[in-house]
Amino acid sequence: MRMKTFLLLLLVTMIYGCSERYYTEEDFPSVLKIDSHIHIHSDDGVFEEQAAADNFLLVTLNYDNGDPSYIRDQFNYAVLSAKKHPGRVFYGPTFFFDTAGWGTEEWSRKVIDQLDKDISEGAITVKIWKNIGMTVRDRSGKFIMVDDPGLDPVINFIKSRNIPITGHLGEPRNCWLPLEEMTVDNDRNYFARNTQYHMYLHPEYPSYEDQINARDNFLERNPGLTFIGCHLGSLEWNVDSLALRLDRYPGMAVDISARTCHLQYQSARDRERVRDFCIKYQDRLLYGTDIGYTAGDDPEAFKTRMHDTWIDDWKYFATAKKMSSPLFEGEFSGLQLPKKVIDKLYRENAVHWYGLKL
Repeated sequence: MRMKTFLLLLLVTMIYGCSERYYTEEDFPSVLKIDSHIHIHSDDGVFEEQAAADNFLLVTLNYDNGDPSYIRDQFNYAVLSAKKHPGRVFYGPTFFFDTAGWGTEEWSRKVIDQLDKDISEGAITVKIWKNIGMTVRDRSGKFIMVDDPGLDPVINFIKSRNIPITGHLGEPRNCWLPLEEMTVDNDRNYFARNTQYHMYLHPEYPSYEDQINARDNFLERNPGLTFIGCHLGSLEWNVDSLALRLDRYPGMAVDISARTCHLQYQSARDRERVRDFCIKYQDRLLYGTDIGYTAGDDPEAFKTRMHDTWIDDWKYFATAKKMSSPLFEGEFSGLQLPKKVIDKLYRENAVHWYGLKL
């Protein structure tokens, strides 16, 4: 009888201890979370409603698609959302990279004047996009990379305003591979649709290594800069390679947006390596999805997709459940990161790196 009582107490203690250390799937709605990389392009409040239902705050980031009017639309929607949902929506503008006048004081002044207005509205960061390094060229036809000194006046201005730069620079390494050699289907599908960005088809463009080297050199040249690298810093294919950069650049963090599947792909081959990475660099990782909502999208379909994505990602990071992905073959187990790591990944790191006032 005593042995049964002892074993029962031991079991209860183990269960209680486990619940103290780890979240469960059922904890998802009760934990305040931040999706630190989304795109709102609507004023109907659909994204914000689903975020509130799933206990998420949002950071909507603008990007330079080459259309200045679209860039301003993104900014206006972001400001409107933040005003309607104070303390629940935050935003980061970008700037139109007009190559006319590139390299002149007038070019820098125009960009700085616009960013000064945007930051004064309450922006928490400035986003720079992959067109730097992949699209924009100088008058001689040379690609303009992010470490080009011509960007220094703009970068120095952003630093003077004491906000970080968020950078989507380069693309997944899959971008430089044939479609059939890519590791995950979302890359395969994206580059099949967007052949202008499928660098395997454009060997005359800067290489993957060129992109990473330019970004690294940019960080070397700006040691005081706070930099959040989008999409695991385009080092999604190998957590060890990303770890080298995080060790080298203490002012660098990364968001996981649209690259969770790459972590899962690596987990299917070596779960502990990915888990150990997330625990070691628990102060440098920000959760995000890179999902966007545009006026005219099906609201209910979007809400379902958003909720399902958030739930699936939570299962992967917070639990040890067996999972599979529609994006690659094979099973993997969730990382079951400790509560303190989940809290940093899903909230505290975004608050710290973006200086959010909650």
